[in-house]
Amino acid sequence: MLRTISASLLLVAAADLCPAASLNQNSPTGAAGLLLIDKMGREVRFLDPATFKEISSVEVGVAPHDFAISPDHKTAYIPVYGDGIYGRNANPGHTVAVVDLVNRKVDQIFDISPYQAPHGIQIDPSGKTIYVTCDLSRKVLVIDTKSRTIKATIDTEGTGHWIAVLPDASKLYVANKNDKLFVSVLDLKTNKLIGRVPAPNGTQGIVASPDGKTVIVADNSEPKLLVIDTKTDKVVDTIPLEGGTRGVYKPYFTPDGSKVVVCSENPPLVHILDANHLHGKQTVLTVGKDPMGFAVSRDGKTLLVANHGDGTVSVVDLKEGKITSAFKAGTGIETLAYY
Repeated sequence: MLRTISASLLLVAAADLCPAASLNQNSPTGAAGLLLIDKMGREVRFLDPATFKEISSVEVGVAPHDFAISPDHKTAYIPVYGDGIYGRNANPGHTVAVVDLVNRKVDQIFDISPYQAPHGIQIDPSGKTIYVTCDLSRKVLVIDTKSRTIKATIDTEGTGHWIAVLPDASKLYVANKNDKLFVSVLDLKTNKLIGRVPAPNGTQGIVASPDGKTVIVADNSEPKLLVIDTKTDKVVDTIPLEGGTRGVYKPYFTPDGSKVVVCSENPPLVHILDANHLHGKQTVLTVGKDPMGFAVSRDGKTLLVANHGDGTVSVVDLKEGKITSAFKAGTGIETLAYY
């Protein structure tokens, strides 16, 4: 009996030390730390996930935007975009920073020249490959995480800004914002563009469902989401969003796959939808200026919203659908994650 109890305690302790399970490797969560990508401050910041107090920070370059975290939650890969914004990036970046999450330090910053303006990033389930879109180069780079070298490049035709890889890493979808009015579909077995899903208003963000059956795209001009069937690569549904007047951006699945969250601005809103009933009741919250990124705690109770326009993070009780507090963090956080 004692041996059985001891073995059970060891299993519980091991579970506490391991990263929390997520249905999608690109929507991580955990209890070890809180990672924030400070686009305006040019740094990666580490906060205590319980108190939201800053522990340390490291500089990675001008305007880091996005991140991907390895399956073991030991490493983060962070594209460094450059000092401009989409469409106006006079001095584009050409590096990817590799950050050691255990020791909270920069492990390496590697050059991806001649490709410019790396922005959106995704990782495959094995953690062996990251995919990085370079909008000025109109390419998605396929990068080996061990050697940290480019294995292949894939033409996107449009200036891809954000990307979504299916959970089985069979295909990748590219949101082209407004220069090409379609979503580029890339085959990751052949590394070729195989489809163009029409998006007449352009697109401002994209995310794959945990089961890989659909991809959700944010409309660039109107408050609505487009739902793509990944079997046919056609838009099969449109979800109107309440309260907004303009386009929306950065759709996100919570790690357990139960909710879809998306931002809009003017007014700055966050829309929370039931992922299994997208046409059902919506929770709409007013947050800080220019909301951009989301993170969900390991227990699924707390949603964080990074408001990169005013240097704050809103704290949302997901069960109650209410904002409980906000805190200052860095200069302007664009994306963040529990790990």
